[in-house]
Order: sequence, then C-alpha cells, then structure tokens
Amino acid sequence: MWKPRLSWLLVLVPVSLAADFLFHNELLTFLTAAGAILPLAGLIGEGTEELAVHAGPRVGGLLNATFGNVTELIIAIFLVLDDEIDVVKASLTGSILGNLLLVLGLSFLVGGLRHREQSFNAQAAGVHASSLILAVIGLLMPALFVLTTGQHDFIEREVVSASVAVVLMALYVLALVFVMVTHEHLFRTPSHDEQPRWSRKRALGVLIGATVLVALEAELLVGALEPALADLGLSKFFVGLILVPIIGNAAEHSSAILFAARNKVDVTLEIAIGSSTQVALFVAPVLVFVSLAVGHPMDFVFTTFEVAAVGLSTLIVAVISSDGKSNWLEGAQLIAAYLIIAISFFFVQTL
Repeated sequence: MWKPRLSWLLVLVPVSLAADFLFHNELLTFLTAAGAILPLAGLIGEGTEELAVHAGPRVGGLLNATFGNVTELIIAIFLVLDDEIDVVKASLTGSILGNLLLVLGLSFLVGGLRHREQSFNAQAAGVHASSLILAVIGLLMPALFVLTTGQHDFIEREVVSASVAVVLMALYVLALVFVMVTHEHLFRTPSHDEQPRWSRKRALGVLIGATVLVALEAELLVGALEPALADLGLSKFFVGLILVPIIGNAAEHSSAILFAARNKVDVTLEIAIGSSTQVALFVAPVLVFVSLAVGHPMDFVFTTFEVAAVGLSTLIVAVISSDGKSNWLEGAQLIAAYLIIAISFFFVQTL
C-alpha cells in the first residue's frame, strides 16, 4: 500500500548521504534523512507482514508485535545516544497521541464518510484501552512521586522509573499471551488462505536491509538536529512531539486509514490503538534500560502537561470505542482533540 506514494522517496537515501558527507549541509541532511525514513519504514512493515504470513498466525503476531514500532525505536535510540532525552520523551508522548487521536480520527472520518456507520469488536478495543490506562498510571506515578515529595534525587528517580519499566514490560508480555494464545479469537490473525507475495529469503533480506538503512538515516537525522532546528525556528519539544512520530509511523498510519476506508475497522483499531499500547508498554521501558546502559539515563518523570494529554486521549478513545461503532463525527472529534493538544504543545516552551 505504501509503494505508489512513498517508494519514490527512496532516492533521498543517497541524497541524504551526499548532503552530509559531501556538502556538509545540516538542514538538507535533516530534511532528506527524514524523507528517506518514510519509505524505509514502509519496507520494514511490508517485510514483517510477509514473514508473518510465512510463519503462521502466532509467530506472525509476535513478529508484528516486535517490529511494529522498530523505526521509531531506532530513531529514539540514536536520540538517547546523543543525550536528547527530552526529545525522546516528547516523541513517546507524540506517538501515543498521534495514534489515538490523529490516525484513529482520520480513519473514522474517512471510513464514516464512505460507509455512514462502521462496526468493530468493542471487546478487543477495550483490552488495548485498559492496557493503555494502566500505562498512563505508570507514567503518572513517577511524576507524582517527584511533585508531591519534592524528591529530585537522581538515584531514587531512576529506581522508581526502572521499577515501573519492569512492570510495564511484564504487562506487555501478559497482553501478548492474551492476544495470541488465550483469547486470540478476539483479534485479527492472518487468513488461513492468505498466500505470501515474497519468498521467505526476500522478506528477511528486505527487513534486515531496510532496518540497517533506517539506522543509518536515523544517525544522520539526529546528528543534524540541532543546527537544522535553529534554521527552521522550531523547538526540539515540538519536533519530538509531532515530527518524529510521523516520520516513524507514516506508512503504518496510511495503512490504518486505508483499512477503515475498506470497512475493516478492526484492523484499523489494531494498528492505531495496538501501536500506542506497544509504545507505552514496550518501547518506553526498553528506552529506559537502553539509556541506563549507554550512560544517558532517561526517567519516567514526564511533564504534567504530557501525562494529562496522554491520559485524556486514552479516556476519550475508551469512551468512543466502548459501543463498538464509529462514524465520521467521532473521527472529526478525535482530530479536533489532537489539534487542540498540538496547538497547546506548540506554545509550551519547555525546551
């Protein structure tokens, strides 16, 4: 689905390398690296899907759960290595908000305009929403610990954050068991008659090759971040909140909207809400441990504004999805909520 629209952007891979190594133009490097990651993320998604078909429903589901946000994870790891911890935190918040409000909103809007009213499995959506609510608690408690006790000791903050990260990752594993083993009938699995379009070797080669190139482009992107943002006049916080999540998930986002247009809202919900759940329960905890390993510790003490935005977004989606039906107005409401939050964040000068 990404090919007709994004494949031409692969030309930006050599352009970004030339901009960095030959012309030493940070702004051009930043823009072209960002553009090059878009089709590469699509290739990672397509390679994963093809391997999932070869592997069967359960192993395939595990592959999708593992590689669903790998592009964003790679970008975040390079940001951690560059000690851009606040940008990483903003990108985690932005990814959850973007999936829950913008992507789901656009999907409901497009699907509702084409099909008037659409139905989906409310129980499956509720499982993801419950996991997200628990994840919000995990994000809220470290912040409350600092705000209410006035405790700013580095070691104590890291102990609290690491402990929360362990709990969230354990919850993610339990959620995978629920989705793929004990209650797999509630969730989408590849059709038994679905045939792979690629060979296993080709799918694995595309997945590995695209992942390596994403890592290369992410390094260029992060390396050019400071001077490029100075030229563009944007704050790191806003870029982390809006730009990084869009770059990492553009192909997946377009897939969610296309599935809704085809009246396959269950798949849309799995992509949008499931991706947010993975970010909150898996990607964020992994980054905490990666940051400790590389000597640039990241805690779970998010700003009050960030925690409130994620909490309210989760609540909105939980309420809207509780009846198992969607329409274009609900989509417009979700988009409006995203715009309100994005505009507010734009004027929050935290960095």
